Amino acid sequence: MPPMEHSGGEQEPGAVRLLDLPWEDVLLPHVLHWVPLRQLLRLQRVSRAFRALVQLHLAGLRRFDAAQVGSQIPRAALARLLRDAEGLQELALAPCHEWLSDDDLVPVLARNPQLRSVALAGCSQLSRRALGALAEGCPRLQRLSLAHCDWVDGLALRGLADRCPGLEELDLTACRQLKDEAIVYLAQRRGAGLRSLSLAVNANVGDTAVQELARNCPQLEHLDLTGCLRVGSDSVRTLAEYCPALRSLRVRHCHHVAEPSLSRLRKRGVDIDVEPPLHQALVLLQDMAGFAPFVNLQV
Repeated sequence: MPPMEHSGGEQEPGAVRLLDLPWEDVLLPHVLHWVPLRQLLRLQRVSRAFRALVQLHLAGLRRFDAAQVGSQIPRAALARLLRDAEGLQELALAPCHEWLSDDDLVPVLARNPQLRSVALAGCSQLSRRALGALAEGCPRLQRLSLAHCDWVDGLALRGLADRCPGLEELDLTACRQLKDEAIVYLAQRRGAGLRSLSLAVNANVGDTAVQELARNCPQLEHLDLTGCLRVGSDSVRTLAEYCPALRSLRVRHCHHVAEPSLSRLRKRGVDIDVEPPLHQALVLLQDMAGFAPFVNLQV
């Protein structure tokens, strides 16, 4: 423990100052554990001893979410916060999306091979190099968000599918370079373990990809196909046949998905974000007339 710095005031005989308490046994697990990251940044400015205490705490972090620091976090602040972290299991860096580069991220990944959850939504300055480092260096990865990362292409996804055997949740929302071939490869390589997948807002994904997912993902629970304009009813029927664990399906703005293909899933209790046509008509009538007609919905 670093030498104590005196606060300048007199201390009553027998009184114990905060930094006199055992760091590893008391302060780290029972005090700093509950202090928000934003407050820790302020605390480490108090003195050299507090700075050392905070850095020791940061070095032992298991979860880091940049949103806890603020909506915008400077590059230097992130580097300082994660400088000594070597035991991270969860990492979320969405607030750094405007500037986060491969050079910022790759060293952090290299020091934290036990990462299980990584969120990089909107981090448009990254490249295939960062995803390769993640796939190569973090074999325990289970959850990954790459939403709105336009740089993710088929080759990058193939590397991820080849090297992450434990992948369970993947968000590829608005990764517009991805086509059916890349999703088919993902399904064939990692489909057995996938539980949640978002392909929302991807006009290049169609029935071929979704049908392959259905046939290779028996544990799939959540699938988001919002805005996938090439997806049709055939895909939904295949999902109903091959995905017994499915709990939610998002098909809003999938204009080629018809109600008959969804009815089998509805009967199983699957949560679908598109209301049945009869319900939509009743809501429209109620909005127009100001009352709900007496219609037997069980018919």
